[in-house]
Amino acid sequence: MVWLLSNHTIINCEESTMSEKVSFWFDVSCPYCWVTSRWIKEVEKVRDIEVEWIPMSLSVLNEGRDYLPEDYRRKMEANWGPARVFAAVKANHSDKVDALYTDLGTRIHNGEQGGKEGYGAYEALIAESLAAVGLPASLLDVASTTEVDDQLRAYHQGAMDRVGDEVGTPVVALGDTAFFGPVLTRIPRGEDAGSIFDGAVLLAKYPHFFELKRSRTEGLDFN
Repeated sequence: MVWLLSNHTIINCEESTMSEKVSFWFDVSCPYCWVTSRWIKEVEKVRDIEVEWIPMSLSVLNEGRDYLPEDYRRKMEANWGPARVFAAVKANHSDKVDALYTDLGTRIHNGEQGGKEGYGAYEALIAESLAAVGLPASLLDVASTTEVDDQLRAYHQGAMDRVGDEVGTPVVALGDTAFFGPVLTRIPRGEDAGSIFDGAVLLAKYPHFFELKRSRTEGLDFN
């Protein structure tokens, strides 16, 4: 993930009022990105923010890494399809990216359909989601071609330009600062979601902050 807010963000010690844009780069296949994205959806309910959803791609990120295990490389093959479809949707139906991410992400992660392997593995789920959110079925055609790869790479590079290429997804940008993460195993709700967001904004405002990390000690929960 990466986050971006304009310089007009207003913060006080009692309440954070976000009146500007947050940019969120995502790969729908990533379960940790999914949890973070659902947190941002919760933040939308308690803070005045406007989120732009932008596709990135773990398949692009891992190109040429022949040392990766075979099963992981097969997962990266599968992930090309959804990422390409999101690139096409972002370019031609940008107002539908949020809805498609929510629908397809729910099918993949909450429906325990993630981790598929091989080209075309997600095409049936993509077709269902396109229909569910009212997008043309023909968008599925780009999943199995390189037609939109240049556009996908451009969206992906937008995230890498802000954080470097040593991170994955999500990337979130706040003001002039963008970060990978935060990595969450649960979805914060209500004011908890807002308070965590406020803390992220405060860290982003300090120009010399770069990393805060600890080992994960529990699995994911999408509820």
